[in-house]
Amino acid sequence: MSGKDPVKAATRTLDLFEAFVEARRPLTLTELAERIGTPISSCHALVKTLQDRGYVFVMEGRKRIYPTKRLMVVANALGQHDPVLERLAPVIRNLSRATGETVILGKKQGDNVVYLDVVEGTHTVRFTASPGDVWRSHSSAIGKSILSLLTDAELDRVLRRMKLTHVTDSTITDAATLKADIVASRKRGYFVSRSETVADVMGMASPHRLAEELYAIGIAGPIARFDENRDRYLLSLRDAADAIRDMNITAGGGAY
Repeated sequence: MSGKDPVKAATRTLDLFEAFVEARRPLTLTELAERIGTPISSCHALVKTLQDRGYVFVMEGRKRIYPTKRLMVVANALGQHDPVLERLAPVIRNLSRATGETVILGKKQGDNVVYLDVVEGTHTVRFTASPGDVWRSHSSAIGKSILSLLTDAELDRVLRRMKLTHVTDSTITDAATLKADIVASRKRGYFVSRSETVADVMGMASPHRLAEELYAIGIAGPIARFDENRDRYLLSLRDAADAIRDMNITAGGGAY
């Protein structure tokens, strides 16, 4: 694509794939254009480019469009060669098996946290998330874990800059209160959020500085189940944290 606005073109491309995820079925060109909010002519050019690159195909009989598995193949190849994700994958899956809860690997991204890997829990009622989800750092256990890796001076600067907005009614939006929570949690070695990101959902997380970057691994699920299994979950989280620290992941992705 050689559009005048490459940012808009990139946004429309991502919107296109997300439209198929939401629809869960092939779409006509008209339906697709409506869903991504673009003129049919622009949508046609986008589809034609993706078709030429093998990312979508067209059902000639009814002129419906759907993605091929090429995007999945590319994404899987990228994930398998990420120096951190590749090393942590067994730990994340072991933690999910030990708790039955959803396990998340998050990374600092500005004032936010981006989920890099998610293994959903096995319970019928569970916290649901996807890789690529972005959350405000101040509202989640993973986010607070990552903030704890900053020095006190860095943390003060970040808290002065950040917009501590309400995500739920329980989100901490006062900088002094949030810092006190982070400092206390840093001393005990793990971080908790209760209904601060999603109502009635609890998260527990531990922070990790890996390859000179800030990460956190956490588990999330219904508050009632976490309260009932808190000690067992915490032990499993600590075992996972110890396993990660033993890896000694360096900037090159290897170990000492």
